[in-house]
Amino acid sequence: MDIKRYKDIVYNIIGAAMTVHRELGGGLLEPIYNEAMCMELSDKGFHPESEKELLCFYKGKRMNKSYRMDIVVNDVILELKSTSEICPEHRFQLFNYLRLTKNHIGLLINFGSGSLECERYYYDSTTNDCRLIDRNMNIVPR
Repeated sequence: MDIKRYKDIVYNIIGAAMTVHRELGGGLLEPIYNEAMCMELSDKGFHPESEKELLCFYKGKRMNKSYRMDIVVNDVILELKSTSEICPEHRFQLFNYLRLTKNHIGLLINFGSGSLECERYYYDSTTNDCRLIDRNMNIVPR
């Protein structure tokens, strides 16, 4: 899997997040940032899917419960937060979405603090492992 092919889309998504944060500031409710991100991404020519349902299955049977992913755009999952800091539970939530969808790239974006926080992750379905990636789309050594 060549994760560098996602570099441009990730760059554009983070650019959109920076624009939204600059325009709205920090500390608003997540749904406000979700809607603003969808508007900004649409303005950039993307087709974001907001609150995309992620169906869950058990032994091949569809379960009544499901997840709602904040935004999915071009197979990149965006998990938006508006908290004082990113915590492990936020990462696990994104990792679960990546694992269940088998998508390879996820962004954890926090609008809650004074400056925008963004963590990029790569999911390797062969090893079932999520790894932090840097701005050049290189896997960060542990």
